[in-house]
Amino acid sequence: MALYHNIIYGIEKLMNASEKLEGKVALITGAASGIGECTAKLFSNHGAKVVIADIQDNLGHSLSQTLGGENNSTYVHCDVTNEDHVKNAVDKAIATYGKLDIMMNNAAFIDRKNTRISDNETADFERVLKVNVTGVFLGMKHAARVMVPARSGCIISTASMTSGMGGAATHAYTCSMHAF
Repeated sequence: MALYHNIIYGIEKLMNASEKLEGKVALITGAASGIGECTAKLFSNHGAKVVIADIQDNLGHSLSQTLGGENNSTYVHCDVTNEDHVKNAVDKAIATYGKLDIMMNNAAFIDRKNTRISDNETADFERVLKVNVTGVFLGMKHAARVMVPARSGCIISTASMTSGMGGAATHAYTCSMHAF
């Protein structure tokens, strides 16, 4: 959790006091826990309305209530590997708050670590890529669908330092982080 707080502290330091998020609407995938949860809290503290998109329903609903409920945040079940779910999450942001200013592709999956690549299963590798790469693509695609006509918006995709360090994470996770 200390790593998450360091990342969020870095994001907060980059934000100019005159550029707080008052009146902005942010959709964050993987927002029910970890970096996504910390980011949702930070964005909310700076005035943003937050759409929490995750597959962890209990944690997502709980976080939404912590952030002030429907006035400040909402939860939507979203498996980022399912295009209909991602489209629905973007549509929910628009329906609930009238716009989408920030799309943060944060949902990620890491598989079980095997020392030897020959011990990895193809299905596990493909699942990591589907969440970590295809999920980001779908988030960008559907955010752009509403941001381009509005001529406004920001898309952020969380990456990992493991993309530059062999052996720091699983083979599939490292590969998926290179996609950014």
